[in-house]
Amino acid sequence: MVTDIRTPDLASVKPRTTQRTRGERLFGAFNATFLVLLCLGMLYPFITVLAQSFSSSGAIKAGQVSFWPVGFNLDTYGAVMSNDMFWRNYGNTVLYTVVGTAIAMTLTTTYAFVLSKPHLKGRKVLIGIAVFTMFFNGGLVPNYVLISALGMKNTMWALVLPGAISVFNLLVMKTFFENLPKELEEAAQIDGLGWYGIFGRIVLPLSKAVIATMVLFYSVAFWNDWFAAFLYLDKSELFPITLFLRNLIAGASTTASEGAAAAGSTTAQVSANIQAVTMILTVIPILTIYPFVQRYFVSGVMLGSVKG
Repeated sequence: MVTDIRTPDLASVKPRTTQRTRGERLFGAFNATFLVLLCLGMLYPFITVLAQSFSSSGAIKAGQVSFWPVGFNLDTYGAVMSNDMFWRNYGNTVLYTVVGTAIAMTLTTTYAFVLSKPHLKGRKVLIGIAVFTMFFNGGLVPNYVLISALGMKNTMWALVLPGAISVFNLLVMKTFFENLPKELEEAAQIDGLGWYGIFGRIVLPLSKAVIATMVLFYSVAFWNDWFAAFLYLDKSELFPITLFLRNLIAGASTTASEGAAAAGSTTAQVSANIQAVTMILTVIPILTIYPFVQRYFVSGVMLGSVKG
């Protein structure tokens, strides 16, 4: 007996569509509108500063600049970029950020890997010491006295060593290492790898997401820091660019205005938007680097902050 089995015509089968209710559509529209407005609110200050950097001083003083430049000019950019002290401080910031991030990542990864081992004797004490520093510190004056006594004042080390380990980053990375499969380490030990080999050849390659996230955290922190330089550096040739910008905003430096006058522009023309120009030039590196590590950002934080 032969049974006639007919294959249905797939072209004639229409997929079932789920109709969204009116409430769901309203909720989606509200969320989209709210997020767009929130993004515009967050971008507005940056867009305004960018527009001011290309605007004339008269338009800025009159409050005419919002989203678009008014009285377009590039004199201030030329003045700032022709200033030798600006570029020297810019180079200092790059150096401090690279060295500080390298030191911080070395200490954070090694310390977190050690703390992630349950069999480590004194592990709870080491964790307690790290967590204690999140809530208590020696204070501003003792720190200044210590830095001076160690001979680190007016040196790069006064900026990169005191903040070498962020306890928050340390705990996130520790949790990430704890979630790695223990079987990988056991297999590596059977193959003859020691702890250094396991850390360098097994753990670090599997931790690219959290490492990229921590690099971003540390680099942004070192790049934006100006207060430590304000405390421990007295020589202007050692200043980071953020302290240079702070002095411009505070009216404590007229170097860039002098450079503008030498370039053929009056000080009055430049003083109104020189701060905006310096701000834009200062944030460009961070804006350039962020897109390359953004895809690791969310996954790195989530993997390292949730213990499975």
